[in-house]
Amino acid sequence: MTAAMVENDQASEGRPWDYLLQTWRELDVPEGWRAEIDEGQIVLVPPPHAHHNGIAAKVQRRLYRDLPEELEIYQTLGIHVAPLDKLYVPDLVVMPSELIDAADPESSDPMDASDALLIVEITSKGNAREDRTKKYRAYARAAVPMYLLIDRFDTRGAMATLFTEPNEDGTYKRSDAVPFGKPLLLPEPFGTTLLTADFPA
Repeated sequence: MTAAMVENDQASEGRPWDYLLQTWRELDVPEGWRAEIDEGQIVLVPPPHAHHNGIAAKVQRRLYRDLPEELEIYQTLGIHVAPLDKLYVPDLVVMPSELIDAADPESSDPMDASDALLIVEITSKGNAREDRTKKYRAYARAAVPMYLLIDRFDTRGAMATLFTEPNEDGTYKRSDAVPFGKPLLLPEPFGTTLLTADFPA
């Protein structure tokens, strides 16, 4: 499955972020789809495979085991990568619940990516490259402390990689990669180990 572009004259002419954000707010997105803003366009991402959802559920269950009370795990949460004017809807986002509680109830504005402690992306066949490159660079630029990429389509075989220590140049200083079947340690404030052997490949 591939992402579909929402084209319009104003967005394609490079109009400001505010116009794209307003269009994003007003979109009537089909159930299960996600709308993101990337490269000055609104991109519609189709619903993922059942295995994708199964992995997300297992990661979420594991994270909740030792998650501090002030943190929560969110799905379908729009986040704004301010340095690049991008808007993504990651598979999972961990951030302080007080920020969500304080959000304007009348607004559908995205949260700031820099407030996330962990972002999880699980690749699908149609978006694996974006998760490995564009989103990797964007989350690093936004100073997201941890980016967990679960890549069922890695050329080396299914892999889970935790990127930490973001740089302003859009890279992470450290990466810890394991093939499915090997455990992956998530450091504090999570202090848990992902059992990737449980992930459907």
